[in-house]
Amino acid sequence: MAYWLFKTEPDTFGIEDLKNRPAQTEPWDGVRNYQARNFLRDQVKLGDHVFIYHSSCKLVGIAGIAEVVKEAYPDPSQFNPESKYYDVKATAEKPRWFCVDVKFKQQFKQVLPLKSIKQMPEIQHLGLVKKGHRLSIMPVDKDEWSILYQQAAK
Repeated sequence: MAYWLFKTEPDTFGIEDLKNRPAQTEPWDGVRNYQARNFLRDQVKLGDHVFIYHSSCKLVGIAGIAEVVKEAYPDPSQFNPESKYYDVKATAEKPRWFCVDVKFKQQFKQVLPLKSIKQMPEIQHLGLVKKGHRLSIMPVDKDEWSILYQQAAK
């Protein structure tokens, strides 16, 4: 099992939305960064755990956990001309964008703020604490996952 952090804007889709979906499952779609896409397509696997991270909001930070329940498949939004994620260069034969399905596991009582994460000396490898790192999907090493989980689940 691997560990990940997926960023989302909670006014568009947040941990509460995932929690309230039928079967508490939703495609993680709309990723339009090649490095993040490559993580989804090539490395995110069934059973991996994911921190759901709220960004571009009042309280930025880790809000909960999901689990990957379906591995990478072509993101349907790339083929829909009415979608904001439509990609004219994508075809069924050569899709450019991929998504995975995630299932709600846990919502934390409160968001673990980015400010607190940055002050944790034992968190050094996570992209969030590195200057200029803006990926929407990033790996989390096992030790840092454990430390962050212990703080968030308090």
